[in-house]
Amino acid sequence: MEKNEKRQELLTASYGSLVVKLCIPAIIGMVVIALYSFMDSIYAGQMIGEHAMAAIGVSYPLTLINNSIAVLFGMGGASVLSRAIGGKDEYVKNGVLPTVTFLVIVTSLVSTVLGIFGAHGYLRLTGTEGLIFEEAKNYLQIVFIGSIFVNLTQALNMLMRAEGRMIQAMAIMGSGAILNIILDPIFILMFPNIGTRSVAYATLVSQIFQAIITIFYFVRISPHIKWQRPQIYKGLPAAIIPVGISGMMMQFATMIQQTLFYRVAGNYGGESYVIILSAILRIQMFAFIPLWGASQGFQPFVGTNYGAEKYLRLLRGRKTFMLFAFILSLVFFLPMEIVPDRLLSWFIPETQIVAAGIYPARAMFSTFWMYGFMALMGIYFQAIGDAKTAGIVIVGRNLILFVPVVFFLPATFGAAAIWWIFAVCDVVAVGYGMMMYMKHGRLLHAWGTGTATPPARKLSGVKS
Repeated sequence: MEKNEKRQELLTASYGSLVVKLCIPAIIGMVVIALYSFMDSIYAGQMIGEHAMAAIGVSYPLTLINNSIAVLFGMGGASVLSRAIGGKDEYVKNGVLPTVTFLVIVTSLVSTVLGIFGAHGYLRLTGTEGLIFEEAKNYLQIVFIGSIFVNLTQALNMLMRAEGRMIQAMAIMGSGAILNIILDPIFILMFPNIGTRSVAYATLVSQIFQAIITIFYFVRISPHIKWQRPQIYKGLPAAIIPVGISGMMMQFATMIQQTLFYRVAGNYGGESYVIILSAILRIQMFAFIPLWGASQGFQPFVGTNYGAEKYLRLLRGRKTFMLFAFILSLVFFLPMEIVPDRLLSWFIPETQIVAAGIYPARAMFSTFWMYGFMALMGIYFQAIGDAKTAGIVIVGRNLILFVPVVFFLPATFGAAAIWWIFAVCDVVAVGYGMMMYMKHGRLLHAWGTGTATPPARKLSGVKS
C-alpha cells in the first residue's frame, strides 16, 4: 500500500509540495554528505595548518574514482528503479538492489588498490611538492581503505531517493556526517603528530558506520525493495550502466579538470595559488551540493511521470523545480560576491593569502547563478534514459571545453585569467544544455497533446 501511495503522490501531488517533500530532504542529505570533506578542510586548515587544508583539496580529485563508482551504479540504478516503479515492473524493482550491490562491491575492490598504490603518481601529476605532497599522500592512502563502504552507502542511498524516501536517505547520510564532524577534532587532538591522517581516520570510521545502517534499512525498512544476496539480474547491467555512465563521466571529467587546474595554478602562481584554489574549490563544491540535492529530488518526479507517460504534468512540473534551483543558486552566489574574504578565512588563517584570494573567488563564482540550471538539466536527461544527451552536456563542460580553455586563457591573457576558466566553460555548456532541454520540452508538449506519437520505450535489455 505504501509503495502505491508514494507512486500516486509523484503522479498527482502539487508541484510545490513535491519540491518541498523531495528536494528539501535530499538537499539536507547531500549537504550532510558534503560536510565530510568540507569540515575536514576547515578543521585541517584551522587546527593543523593551511598546508593540510591544501593537501585535502589536492587529494579530492583522486577520490572521485570512488564517487564515479557510486554515481555509475547508484544513479543508473535510481533511474531504472524510478521508471520501474512508474511502470509497475516487478522484475526490475526486485533486481536493481542486488545488481547494484554486486557491481559496487567488485569495482570498489579495484578502486581501493588503485587509490592506495596510485596516490604517489597522481600527486606528481598535479605538480604538488613538499609538505602538501606528503600530507596529501598520507590522507589518500587511508581514505581509500574505506572505498567499499563509502561507495555502497552512496549508491544505495540513491536507490532510496528513487523510492521517494528522502527523509530516510537524509537521516542515514546525516548520521555519518555528524559522527565525522565530532571525530575530526577529537582525532586531531588525540594524534597531534600525524597530520592529515587523523582526519582520514575519522572519515573512515564514519563511513563504516554509515554502510552498516544503510544495509539495515534495506533489510528491515524499504517499502519497495528488500536486501538480497548481491548478484546480477539478467539484463539489468545493460539498463543501469548506459544511464549512469554520464554521471560517472562527470566525476572522471572533474578529476581530470581539477588535476589540470591545480597543475596550471601551481605553474603560474606557486604554492599560494594552490592554497587559494583549494579553498575556493572547497566552497564551490559545497555550494553546488544543495543544487545536486535538488536534482536528486527532481529525479524520481521525472522518472516516475515519464515512465507513466504523464508528459504534460512533467512539462509543467519541471518549471517549478527549475525555478527552485535558480533561487537556491543565488543563496550561494551572492555571499561569495559580497563577502568572499569571510568565507575564505574559514579555511585560510593567513590574512595575506585571504586578501589575495578575493578577486579569484569573485571571478570563479561569477557564473554560479547558472548552476541550478546545470544540475537539473543533467539529471533530467539521465532520468528519462537519454544517456547520450546527458553525457554531452556533462562531459562537454567538464572536459571537452575545459582542457583547451585551461591552457589557452592564462597563456594568452596572463595568470589572472586562470580564475575565469570556469566562467567561459559555464556559459557555453549551459547554453547548449538549455537548448536541448527546451527542445525536449516541445516534444513533451506534442506527446501530451496527442499531436505526435511518443516513441516506444522500454528498459533496454531487461527481460523478466
